[in-house]
Amino acid sequence: MNADTLEDAALHLPPQQRAELAHKLLLSLEEQNEDEVAQAWRAESQRRAADVDSGLVTPVSAEDVRAAARALLR
Repeated sequence: MNADTLEDAALHLPPQQRAELAHKLLLSLEEQNEDEVAQAWRAESQRRAADVDSGLVTPVSAEDVRAAARALLR
């Protein structure tokens, strides 16, 4: 099977299966395995939560982010 045939078959998968395949393909490009990536994300989320808790970072609502993005697109 060549890359074009494989791509065509992948694009005809249901969305959830395409997402799972994309995730696996992206992980295959990483030097870390899935557990290491998950551990890194846990550490990052804990760091971000600590930044919010300490007042170093002020959260922005999704509504404000959408409004700012829309303003940029105008």
